[in-house]
Amino acid sequence: RGGARAHSGGKMASTAAGKQRIPKVAKVKNKAPAEVQITAEQLLREAKERELELLPPPPQQKITDVEELNDYKLRKRKTFEDNIRKNRTVISNWIKYAQWEESLKEIQRARSIYERALDVDYRNVTLWLKYAEMEMKNRQVNHARNIWDRAITTLPRVNQFWYKYTYMEEMLGNVAGSRQVFERWMEWQPEEQAWHSYINFELRYKEVDRARSIYERYILFTLLVLVHPDVKNWIKYARFEEKHSYFAHARKVYERAVEFFGEEHMDEHLYVAFAKFEENQKEFERVRVIYKYALDRIPKQEAQNLFKNYTIFEKKFGDRRGIEDIIVSKRRFQYEEEVKANPHNYDAWFDYLRLVESDAGADAVREVYERAIANVPPIQEKRHWKRYIYLWINYALYEELEAKASKRTRQVYQACLELLPHKKFTFAKMWLLYAQFEIRQKNLPLARRALGTSIGKCPKNKLFKGYIELELQLREFDRCRKLYEKFLEFAPENCTSWIKFAELETILGDIDRARAIYELAIGQPRLDMPEVLWKSYIDFEIEQEEYEKTRNLYRRLLQRTQHVKVWISFAQFELSAGREQRLPRCRQIYEEANKAMRSCEEKEERVMLLESWRSFEEEFGTEATKERIDKLMPEKIKKRRKLQAEDGSDAGWEEYYDYIFPEDTANQPNLKLLAMAKLWKKQQQESEAAAMDPDKDIDESQS
Repeated sequence: RGGARAHSGGKMASTAAGKQRIPKVAKVKNKAPAEVQITAEQLLREAKERELELLPPPPQQKITDVEELNDYKLRKRKTFEDNIRKNRTVISNWIKYAQWEESLKEIQRARSIYERALDVDYRNVTLWLKYAEMEMKNRQVNHARNIWDRAITTLPRVNQFWYKYTYMEEMLGNVAGSRQVFERWMEWQPEEQAWHSYINFELRYKEVDRARSIYERYILFTLLVLVHPDVKNWIKYARFEEKHSYFAHARKVYERAVEFFGEEHMDEHLYVAFAKFEENQKEFERVRVIYKYALDRIPKQEAQNLFKNYTIFEKKFGDRRGIEDIIVSKRRFQYEEEVKANPHNYDAWFDYLRLVESDAGADAVREVYERAIANVPPIQEKRHWKRYIYLWINYALYEELEAKASKRTRQVYQACLELLPHKKFTFAKMWLLYAQFEIRQKNLPLARRALGTSIGKCPKNKLFKGYIELELQLREFDRCRKLYEKFLEFAPENCTSWIKFAELETILGDIDRARAIYELAIGQPRLDMPEVLWKSYIDFEIEQEEYEKTRNLYRRLLQRTQHVKVWISFAQFELSAGREQRLPRCRQIYEEANKAMRSCEEKEERVMLLESWRSFEEEFGTEATKERIDKLMPEKIKKRRKLQAEDGSDAGWEEYYDYIFPEDTANQPNLKLLAMAKLWKKQQQESEAAAMDPDKDIDESQS
């Protein structure tokens, strides 16, 4: 075994000489998980907890002699210098070093450290502030001035340096020096607050003239440098003058501000402040002028505060008229916004015009009307023009009734009629109003010409009726006849026109012409209300006491229609027509009507006829005729029928009432069988009731 080891050892040594030996990787024999598992989160948490463990404080060192003190200073300085050497740009290390030296009253060393730090980063504001504060704290005034001078020279845009510097000089009582620093600061054209600080500084020492000159310089600076200067600076300047009782100067400042901003950059705050200033000076007329000037020029959405203050002013110092003017002006602005947002909102135009008419003059009203009628509807459809046309109508009525300008009224009507697309649609109301206007102006030819033009361009029923009514009022009956002829050529189906034409001839006493017109009318193939026309014709013949012609008319009408109302009317006519044979004639008409109505599907109409016949017999008939009509009256029964929906599905059952006439029952055996069945059912019910109540039978037998 030993020889083997030696042999193997010699072999390994020989192989190690040839190349490096590779160690074998230890194999893990037990791959099962450990009983206690440790996660990465647990490791990090334990590390954090151990960081928080309080270390025992270092032992307190008591310095008993100078050598130990010097040794302590050396070690601290070495630590600070090492920190600075590691990272020169960390200014906090420099500041801590300097403050430590300052705590040891080593001012010169601290000053040297600050200077070294400024060489590293002279733009650090905190470094300058700490340096200057150290000098001021140690009452090194000249050193502090030197540092502030260097700071404002190096970083002139850091306002904090200027504020600290001026405050230091003021605290030292060096007012002239502080003013000099402010002047140097103003040369750099700082922001607004710096100027106000300078002004407040002068006011603290009662230097009003100097403060005024600073305000003037600042206003000039805003004019030359700023593109859109702020109104509040002018207001502050004016209030400064007002506060020191320089009222003329304050008014001049406000006037300069109004002139400077002009109408392009108007601001309500400037005018409100100006008005309140004048109000304090009891210049109420000037206040009113300022408010009105601003309200006329500032956009409405930007003048809410202006409106509010103006209203308050008028309530305090104005009369009722002034308050109403404010309200009207405010509403006018609202309407302006509405019509600007939607020029075709004609309801807004109507409200606006109503407001203007109640308050403004004629020229202003005309201007608004012209703006309104310029918004022509974009689509040539009548439904879009129905509201628009009333703008023209109101315009014309205003010119005629309010402005008393007949020439302008005629121009308005003519312009409107030229604007309307008569080939597509027209407005008869406009033509008739124009004609009536010309008649009021005693210009009948122009009125007739306008109505004739309207009938020629766009004939309408309303135009014909209006023209005919005009001629009737003028008693021009020949013209009326011609117009009726034209009207009936245009609309032969219009029954009202035929009736009116016939009535005209009747009034004029030409009965034959009236009868001929009625004959032409009933001969038309198509009529809109034929029943009205026939009734009018029949009433006409009755008025003329032409009873035979009336009967012929009824017969002709019954050839066209078998309506129950025609039969009833015919019967009532016969009842009232003549003294002799009127009852038999009337009864005969009822008989004929009843025979004719047997085949009618509408049983309700037949019932109406029989009821009318029964009322006639009750008044004029005998017992026999009354009994006969009672036998003709139907029986009312309740039935059920099946309903179907639109898609053909079953929709259930419906109950309805039906009428069974005795005359129909005699002709239909099925109905007789149904009546016998009902009678048998009734008898069965009575017998069952008697069987269930024997006491009732005994009582009946005893009785």
